[in-house]
Amino acid sequence: MALSPHGYPLAAAVSPRVHVVETIDSTNAKLLADAAGDPDGHPHLSLVLTRDQRAGRGRLDRTWTTPPGTALAVSVLLRVSAVPAAMRGWIPLIAGAAMTRAVAAQLSGHDVALKWPNDVLVDGRKISGILAEVLPSDPFAVVVGAGVNTAMTDADLPITTATSFAALGREADEDRLLADFLTGLRDRIAALAVAGGRSDAVHADIQELCATVGSDVRVSLPDGTTLVGRATGLDAEGRLLVRTADAETAVAAGDVVHVR
Repeated sequence: MALSPHGYPLAAAVSPRVHVVETIDSTNAKLLADAAGDPDGHPHLSLVLTRDQRAGRGRLDRTWTTPPGTALAVSVLLRVSAVPAAMRGWIPLIAGAAMTRAVAAQLSGHDVALKWPNDVLVDGRKISGILAEVLPSDPFAVVVGAGVNTAMTDADLPITTATSFAALGREADEDRLLADFLTGLRDRIAALAVAGGRSDAVHADIQELCATVGSDVRVSLPDGTTLVGRATGLDAEGRLLVRTADAETAVAAGDVVHVR
């Protein structure tokens, strides 16, 4: 399926720079390189998007590839110098929450929720994943990449725990999806900046969207250990609080599985 001949006017009304590419290895790699090479030409909310990404990456160095035309890949540049360093752990969660609301706006009748830290689930199955990366040459610039399964059929879905708009019998309005995602990013990043060193502006909203909170979980930690317990909430830095029989632990990074 070709890119829309009408462009993305709703997204362009929010973003100052919309770069649509027919095919690319990685939108994140492209935007990281472009922003480093031409910082003045890439203001806050600049984006790169495609419907044919050949070498996408997910969290924990996982690969993310889809048949051409079946998913939307988008990367957005965030200029976050106004956000206190201690609060930047909320940025991936803000991106996940923004995409959760953007997807939910088009999938009424389905349970759309955020899985910590930034996957989007529909009826318990993953429809979108997000990867945030800091620009190596500028610690105040973050590229947020998101992949959304749009036209992927049941046969195309890589795993049984994935889903798509098409598999749910819906056609995604990609322009509206992007505009809603960008608006959510813009507004919540601004709220975090205005709040200074406090997370109040985003904490309650994101925790309400997060299906992980209140669930029994198994967390594979970066050091190779596993934490099994109940997710009780998010702390002031956006870390997942997991209560085990012995203690409550704040998890900053890990692979979370909801235990059914």
